[in-house]
Amino acid sequence: MEHAHLPHPQGADATGQLPEAVRHPPWLLWAAGGLALAMAIVTLVGWTIDSGHAFAFDRTIMLAMRRAGDLAQPIGPAWLERTMIDITTLGGRTVLTLVVILTTGFLAIRRLWVTAGLVVAATVLGSLVTSVAKQLVARPRPDLIDHLVQVSSMSFPSGHSANSAIVYLTIATLLTQVVTERAARNFILVAAGLLVAAIGCSRVYLGVHWPTDVLAGWSFGTFWALGWWALGAWIRVKRSH
Repeated sequence: MEHAHLPHPQGADATGQLPEAVRHPPWLLWAAGGLALAMAIVTLVGWTIDSGHAFAFDRTIMLAMRRAGDLAQPIGPAWLERTMIDITTLGGRTVLTLVVILTTGFLAIRRLWVTAGLVVAATVLGSLVTSVAKQLVARPRPDLIDHLVQVSSMSFPSGHSANSAIVYLTIATLLTQVVTERAARNFILVAAGLLVAAIGCSRVYLGVHWPTDVLAGWSFGTFWALGWWALGAWIRVKRSH
């Protein structure tokens, strides 16, 4: 039973109509899908034209993250490095697990069972797919510049980028189906998108991922979230009949 902001027990409003965000996807979702497609194409082209798994802009961007003549020193003031380390932890396993648990608990308290179930299923399965992809591709971590944080797994796709997109964007897109105010929906989507973007950029800045690793993670996570949004919308439409 989904009825936090929606008075109808099956997710429709008082007139029997489904929420706007279910009937008509927000334009931000279409924009995210288009951007994810572009990132996927760039990543695929890069891998196709370069058997070494790192092409020109990969190296150019990573070298731009370091001071000329000293690849151990990142660009920018000292506080920027500390900030990037803090931001990157927001895409780590511990934080993402806590976010999913707290979000699911909140949705359960509001008796938004469909949304809670979709959040759990999407994030758990998405994390497993990302882990399998890492093992199958087995791309080594970049050794072009020094790493500013410790890493141990394979490089492609970026787990932080993919999993943060899977968690934050899935939660955000599914919440748009139960939040009635358009401004609130847009805020949720934009905030989640900026957070995912910052986490991915931090991985390149810290020297632990090629930019194509991050692009692949972003594109997969975005498509994953949009797929679960579509599944949620389909379920609500079926329940409303």
